[in-house]
Amino acid sequence: MRLHPEGIPFTLITTIICLIVAILALRYCRQPFLKWALVALCVIVTSMMFMFFRKPDRAVTQDPAVVVAPSDGKVVEVRKVFVEEYFNCECTEISVFLSLFDVHINWYPIGGQVVYSKYYPGAHTFAFVPKASEKNEHTSVVVRDAGGHEVMFRQIAGIVARRVVSYAHEGDACSQAGESGFIKFGSRLTIFVPGDVEPLVKVGDKVVGSVTPLIKL
Repeated sequence: MRLHPEGIPFTLITTIICLIVAILALRYCRQPFLKWALVALCVIVTSMMFMFFRKPDRAVTQDPAVVVAPSDGKVVEVRKVFVEEYFNCECTEISVFLSLFDVHINWYPIGGQVVYSKYYPGAHTFAFVPKASEKNEHTSVVVRDAGGHEVMFRQIAGIVARRVVSYAHEGDACSQAGESGFIKFGSRLTIFVPGDVEPLVKVGDKVVGSVTPLIKL
């Protein structure tokens, strides 16, 4: 288990602040309960930062016949929906909600070439609400594989998340399950796939980013 580079500044600052608070509490606090409560709080906060920005080692799924989960989390939407952006047709949508305890790295759902990438500023409402896919701050990325299949995935900020980080740029070559970005502090990833495809998950399922197949192409 490693620390993701996106988390180094946050984790370093948090660790320094918590260390200072813990030292001051141990040295100057005269009430034993309050002193040890502050120390415990500092340990918990620091541990949570390391947990949030962790980078696990995984045996990823690389299969051109499937779309793999772009993130860890819980499936909150599986449905048909008309997508105006880029596709302008009906697509299968699968949305995954990430809690604060999930790994927040994002991965490419298929391999190929990035043919579309756009950032949208917006609101910061609850990420599990369906309308968050359109109204919240988000990025939309479309990847086309060697067989001509196109998949859009959206990184959507939530009520706590204030920044989506995308590594995808139009024209980039990408590999399935390669890192595509990062969302900080709770969020949502939504997949859109046009055509006749078969969902492999249902609402309520827990998925593992870069590992769990979501859709059979």
